[in-house]
Amino acid sequence: MYAVIFRAKHKLPGHQLFHYSTCPFSIKVRLALWLMGLKLPLKDILSHSEYRAELIAGGGKTQVPCLRIEDEQNGVRWMYDSNDIIRYLRRKSAAVRSLNPSQ
Repeated sequence: MYAVIFRAKHKLPGHQLFHYSTCPFSIKVRLALWLMGLKLPLKDILSHSEYRAELIAGGGKTQVPCLRIEDEQNGVRWMYDSNDIIRYLRRKSAAVRSLNPSQ
């Protein structure tokens, strides 16, 4: 018998994760997203050449994982280190949950 574990999903507008499925650092970030119950667009740069081109044009390199962050205060930023990405997502997750305590 299989158990299905459902995690509440909180969307993060203005965020996209560039990754590829077998990269261990990308897996680490995707797992952290799941554990935090966060949902954002995932862009696999190996499966979609247009995502790879977008990553190079915006971030300047093909390193993954890369979190693209767009907000009114800072414009567009590109964050590459998996530990930095997870630390940032934890802060955002806490902020999202404080705005929606019932979820």
